[in-house]
Amino acid sequence: MIKTDIIIIGAGPVGLFTVFEAGLLKLKCHLIDSLPIPGGQCAEIYPKKPIYDIPGFPSILAGDLVDNLMLQIEPFKPGFTLGEAAVSIEKQEDDSFIVTTIKDTQHAAPVVIIAGGLGVFQPRKPPISNIEDFEDKGVEYIIKDPELYRGKKCVIAGGGDSALDWSIFLAEKKIAKEVVLVHRSSSFRGHLDSVQKVIDLAEKGAIKLVTEAEVTGLNGSSSLESVTIAHQRDGEMIETADHFIPLFGLKPTLGPIGDWGLEIVKNAIKVDTLDYSTNIPGVYAVGDVNTYTNKLKLILCGFHEGTLAVQSAFARIHPDKKNILKYTTVNGVKGF
Repeated sequence: MIKTDIIIIGAGPVGLFTVFEAGLLKLKCHLIDSLPIPGGQCAEIYPKKPIYDIPGFPSILAGDLVDNLMLQIEPFKPGFTLGEAAVSIEKQEDDSFIVTTIKDTQHAAPVVIIAGGLGVFQPRKPPISNIEDFEDKGVEYIIKDPELYRGKKCVIAGGGDSALDWSIFLAEKKIAKEVVLVHRSSSFRGHLDSVQKVIDLAEKGAIKLVTEAEVTGLNGSSSLESVTIAHQRDGEMIETADHFIPLFGLKPTLGPIGDWGLEIVKNAIKVDTLDYSTNIPGVYAVGDVNTYTNKLKLILCGFHEGTLAVQSAFARIHPDKKNILKYTTVNGVKGF
């Protein structure tokens, strides 16, 4: 049995920063995550993707943000149970909780903070009959390491921000030998500046833009060699390719958390914005996993939510102690 003050379910950026805020209150944390490394989506799905809305960083790679957060919480020595999904939560007679993972690892604490992001992800796959035959043989649904595409011809499908951003990145950084962006419409769903940048790169010949078309077939023997594209006007065409990357988004589900008796609204946990508590006293939800009026799914909003949640957690864990807010600019971290 692993005993701690706060069990944090989810070791993404919001969960990691919550450790820091808890540490300032001398509260010990233990994090549980189904992924084998800390960092959540930022580490597993897009570590090389730049993030632009973290205060003080005009631009920071997602993986670097995780590294910085890990360095920031190091003084508070949190525990980690990685590679194990939390599957059950049981309230005890003393109002504490036991959280058990899929590998039967048990954790006990008076407070649980759920920072599970958007939950468990499955890629939205295009309806291509033989697509699974080429998975990890030229077909990838997310880009983890852009260097995999160094000197390769990449066909990207999609019309949202991910498809636009990665097309721009692979072309502008001259990583891919050739980038082909295929979208079934002539208009895109992404940010206007990204759309314009793709159009500009296409005019320069840095990106081959194929709109009003979709990839309908994959061809090759032991690995991907070409894709079949069906164009609304020009009919069927074959495009050679080393990689096909359909970026149609990920389907999130809450997984086992959805069966814990929490109030769920549209696949998210409803919380009270006073302290981001759930309908179960002692259980909080912060970050993308929660919902409330005017919710914004931004990392920086999750940082704020985690900060208020641990203030409330302190009062629950130490009902007889008065928490006096101290400033790190005065005390530093070691002064807490």
